[in-house]
Amino acid sequence: MKPQTVRIVTLIAAFIAGLAIFSAAIFMFVGRLPTPIPAPSAIGGPFRLVDQRGEVVTQDALKGKPSLIFFGFTHCPDICPTALFDMSEVYKALGRDGDKLQAYFVSVDPERDTPDILKEYLSSFDPRIRGLTGEPSAVTSMEKAYRVYSKKVPLDGGDYTMDHTALVYLMDKEGRFVAPFNMKRKPQDAAAELRRYL
Repeated sequence: MKPQTVRIVTLIAAFIAGLAIFSAAIFMFVGRLPTPIPAPSAIGGPFRLVDQRGEVVTQDALKGKPSLIFFGFTHCPDICPTALFDMSEVYKALGRDGDKLQAYFVSVDPERDTPDILKEYLSSFDPRIRGLTGEPSAVTSMEKAYRVYSKKVPLDGGDYTMDHTALVYLMDKEGRFVAPFNMKRKPQDAAAELRRYL
């Protein structure tokens, strides 16, 4: 074997041995530490908005049933209607269990999305989806609580659109954040996951 080859093999062997010793030391050290306690979720919190019927909705409405929450706006060209269509399909896949689930569409464009506009817009989707809007400051407060990004983007002609977070939030029966919910799959698969929280 050439001296250069021997040297390379020796270096590799030394590296592997060092890695094994380092891993064993870490394992021994970590094994003595107490199990960390998960921190409370930093997503969610108090809010006070109105739905498409003009009824006041607060964070208390999230208790008793799991909820899906999506932030969007009625002038959204594709992402929002797709998310609402997917929610409607999940409701269908849940069958009778659908009444054990809540779904909310929170407008990030309260200047245009009045309760009446939301009511007309949501008429194309499952009737159990509630639209939420309110004073801009109240909407902004909920966006902050849910770590939602939104920004008005001017368009030609004086119009505008909205950039926004496009996650679906899954909340448990206590109104606590569970995880982002994956809607990009078969409705039956999404419904099967949701049944764990019903």
